[in-house]
Amino acid sequence: MGINLALDLPARKARIWQYLALAGIVLIAPFFFIGGPGWTDGPLYKSAWNLGHILFFALLTLAIQPWRFWTGWKLWGLATLAVLLVGLGIELLQYGTSRQMDGQDLFRNLLGLWIILLISPGVTEPSRSGLGTWSLRIAIAALLVAETGATAAVALQQYRVSQLLPELYDFSQSDPSPFWSGAIAAADVAGPQNGLRLSLSTAHYSGATLHNFPSDWQGYGQLVMSLDNPQDQPVHITLRINDIQHDQGDNDYSDRFNTRLTLSPGPNTFQLDLDRIKNAPATRAMNMREVRRLKLFTTGLPSPKTVYLRDLRLK
Repeated sequence: MGINLALDLPARKARIWQYLALAGIVLIAPFFFIGGPGWTDGPLYKSAWNLGHILFFALLTLAIQPWRFWTGWKLWGLATLAVLLVGLGIELLQYGTSRQMDGQDLFRNLLGLWIILLISPGVTEPSRSGLGTWSLRIAIAALLVAETGATAAVALQQYRVSQLLPELYDFSQSDPSPFWSGAIAAADVAGPQNGLRLSLSTAHYSGATLHNFPSDWQGYGQLVMSLDNPQDQPVHITLRINDIQHDQGDNDYSDRFNTRLTLSPGPNTFQLDLDRIKNAPATRAMNMREVRRLKLFTTGLPSPKTVYLRDLRLK
């Protein structure tokens, strides 16, 4: 009897892990369709949330234990195909909801499967060659490190953003895209017009939006902004600022701060009282702890223009 108990121990452990995996699947599955980050949430929350695909499909693999049905390369090939189909099904079911289809999620699904296939006991080696097996293990481990490392990099980026105040943007960044959207790029810092180059077209609305910056503006009195206008004629540009409540609401014009700035040829510096921004919404006070978006744009320019943003800070 003692021998039988000893022989049954691995099977019992496997069954316990299977039940735990099933419980995890039941808990996680609804979050493919409810909850999660929306368009107003920050990059760290979105990046961390995406790692849930790896966890879910790792648990799904533990629960199904596909090595009970297939071995060797058939196991790897058919299990990979099955996860691809399930992942595509989930992406299609999410279509039309607040979620967006993301091909990168399919890769994360596969990564969750492959990790379990590599570490689960009793799985037949995918190759008779020890070198091939270890090469596969190293490759999948590298993919996992890259995926989790990307989230760690976003966390570090967001920590640096939180430490910027009173600056709202670090002009030493070579790539503004994690912080800005629109027709904006880093200017030649060695030239006379360093900072950010804003290329304004003749489209009805043309400009750029700062969406990743320190959001708590409490304790400061003014917003300072310096722009250079290299044209020989004035350029009229609109500054828009809103908080998180505005993003989550109906985006009504009267629920945000809007002002028109006239850029004379050459350098221009504007100092705007934050009380003016706070009191701009018609029916409430703007939440100065959760300022969410700052946009510079023009409307119906007769010809393309270029302006340079040189300074953006609180004081």
